[in-house]
Amino acid sequence: MSSIECVICINNTTNPASLIVGKVYRVLPDKEAETHGMLRVIDEDWSEEDGYLYPASMFAPIELPERAKRALF
Repeated sequence: MSSIECVICINNTTNPASLIVGKVYRVLPDKEAETHGMLRVIDEDWSEEDGYLYPASMFAPIELPERAKRALF
């Protein structure tokens, strides 16, 4: 999982104010979180530059073209 850079939200049931289903989010590296099935994501809040932890099951990994990555990073 550590190579995941971008994910798309597939379930926001527990966090509808912070995540939008179908939206692409940037994933920050966090090996410890990944060992617990979590991802560190920059969500809609943007107030926490270190992102927030969410269950990885709420997302699907995606590969974006470089042009799209530059817009997110």
